[in-house]
Amino acid sequence: MSKERTRQYKQRIDRALATPRLQEALHRFADAYVVSRENAFAGLDFEALRTAIAASKDEVRDNSARYLADFTRNAEAAGARVHLARTAAEANAYIADLARARGVKSVVKSKSMASEEIHLNAALNQIGVKTVETDLGEWIIQLAGQRPSHMVMPAIHMFRDEVAELFSKVTGRQEPADIPHLVQVAREQLRQAYLDADMGVSGANIAVAETGELVLLTNEGNARLTTTLPKIHVALVGIEKLVPTLEDAHRIIKVLPRNATGQAITSYVSWIRGAVPCGEAEKELHIVLLDNGRSALAESPHCRDALRCIKCGACANVCPVYQTVGGHVFGHIYISAIGIILTAFFHGLDKAAELVRACIGCRACVAVCPSKIDLESIILSLRETVGEEEGIGAGKALVFKKVLRNRRLFHTLIRTASLLQKPITGGERTIRHLPLFFSGLTSWRTLPAIADKPLRDRWKEIPQKVEKPRYRAAFFAGCLNDFVYPELGRDLVKVLNRLGVEVLFPQEQNCCGVPALYSGDRETAVELARQNVAAMLEGNPDFVVTTCPTCTLALQRDFVDHLRDNPVWAQKAERLSAITLDVARLVEKLGGGELLKGLGDPVKTTYHDSCHLKRGAGVWKEPRALLAASGREVVEMAHSDRCCGFGGSYSFTSHPAIAKRILADKLRDIEQTGAACVAMDCPGCLMQIRGGLEKQGTAVRAAHTVELLAETLD
Repeated sequence: MSKERTRQYKQRIDRALATPRLQEALHRFADAYVVSRENAFAGLDFEALRTAIAASKDEVRDNSARYLADFTRNAEAAGARVHLARTAAEANAYIADLARARGVKSVVKSKSMASEEIHLNAALNQIGVKTVETDLGEWIIQLAGQRPSHMVMPAIHMFRDEVAELFSKVTGRQEPADIPHLVQVAREQLRQAYLDADMGVSGANIAVAETGELVLLTNEGNARLTTTLPKIHVALVGIEKLVPTLEDAHRIIKVLPRNATGQAITSYVSWIRGAVPCGEAEKELHIVLLDNGRSALAESPHCRDALRCIKCGACANVCPVYQTVGGHVFGHIYISAIGIILTAFFHGLDKAAELVRACIGCRACVAVCPSKIDLESIILSLRETVGEEEGIGAGKALVFKKVLRNRRLFHTLIRTASLLQKPITGGERTIRHLPLFFSGLTSWRTLPAIADKPLRDRWKEIPQKVEKPRYRAAFFAGCLNDFVYPELGRDLVKVLNRLGVEVLFPQEQNCCGVPALYSGDRETAVELARQNVAAMLEGNPDFVVTTCPTCTLALQRDFVDHLRDNPVWAQKAERLSAITLDVARLVEKLGGGELLKGLGDPVKTTYHDSCHLKRGAGVWKEPRALLAASGREVVEMAHSDRCCGFGGSYSFTSHPAIAKRILADKLRDIEQTGAACVAMDCPGCLMQIRGGLEKQGTAVRAAHTVELLAETLD
């Protein structure tokens, strides 16, 4: 079953990639969003706001029974009827039974992802009730027979000419593809639906426990018409929308529009407490509080923070995978990073399994999340669960469990591979073409050959020119630096020696374990963490230095997480984390800017921010400062921190087609700077970007920052 599901999913990816207008639409919004969001948050402390929102959401999650009772009591005191639905079927049954009892024939709906989650329209249609979506985007996709491709902008994937064609079928005349005209058509077509409707269905952005009221943030007047004109208003609200106080609600109102669309505030903020008057008749307000897996999510120690989500959709806005294939592929009902997690708990792990693997792990979503959810870590936990349920594949299991854990065997096999590759490389350091079914991997980038001699075997040949060292730094090379780019080790020694640092190379170090972790094999990752903690702390170095940000994050974060419950290893992992620095931060910390000042040539250089360096280790200013200090003219590229598409095995075995498209975006941004050189601090990014540039035949040089700094000292 999983093989067939994977095959079908990759077919959907291929269809999305064959639709260039899709990428055009998504990139156009994403590019504008980054600027708008930055402007919208100007003068606000985003970190303080997101910390406070996270705290209020955690308070409700950890005391859900209390806040559900408070909200129910206060809402019912104001005249509402509150029903807690444990499942989607129960929620649908309640609303359908209400419709039957009141003789409802037609329903108007304002935008509600919860109603999409439980397939409410289908449930009402089954009992003969007509449903009309009144949000413009929702109405468009209802006419198209599709589901939302974004939580906030459901029809973001569509162009005006496509919408004009849909509207023309409704009106029976040829409608021009003019946006103001199409909006007017929608108004005319939907107006009567409000007047005819027997019931209005809405969602809610916030439910306030202390007052029992609902808050809706909208940019169209449809939600107010939907909630006021019909005699029955049903609000379908996920229990995670609860907040304790009005102050908590105001905080979300301040953040939600800014993070969702880059607006300072939405056009309408509606507060609903109790049933509003409806002429002479008594109006009914029914609030259906939806669980449907949320309580199970709250009990998950690794995933529970996902209940902090305020449904802003920002994780999609910055996601390179979403921008490449869209929400109909990178989503089920809910989309992008948060959608992976919610899908697993609301609709089943089998619906989320392919989405889990499609995440490239760039952490862009983590950086913009307004409720401070570490989405990447939760997704990695789900990968582990999928691996346990479905396996990680016989090949990966063999490599990780039998080879990767055995350092000597692992390194012997890599050395053997360096010999076997010679018929392909012809003795060069670059692989330009691979044969047979591997050919696709080099159709869009070159690949580096494995070095004839790894760094660990060359280490004693590298001279250490430091007589009285100020510090001793152990170098964690990582697999690529060790076996593919050993020259970076020589460059590292040269730079650190000039700063009075003696560099050690612990021979017992092994792979950092990230390939296993990202494939769902946490057991192997934990074993490698133990091996590396022991190796890197041997000799009690002052620092541990890395040239790979993924390795940096493994040593700083993952090892601590892996070993926190082990009384033998937990403290050692904390010690290693505390002294681990990437090379740019260490060089800057030790005064490298002054050392390099004025020594280099004014080469026009742009900089690519590696995902785990900027959004994991928090390093982005230091490399730029060092390059500028060395005399280079540093120019910024657009989207400098957008992923290059490498993602380790992602670009080789998991989703090379997506990786190829993401790389094309990066190469275009580099080219538009006019720079002669692009610097970066990740061997994986170097492999990806250099390979893409070489395949294009461009003269732009790709280099690791430490390589450029070492050249400055020559």
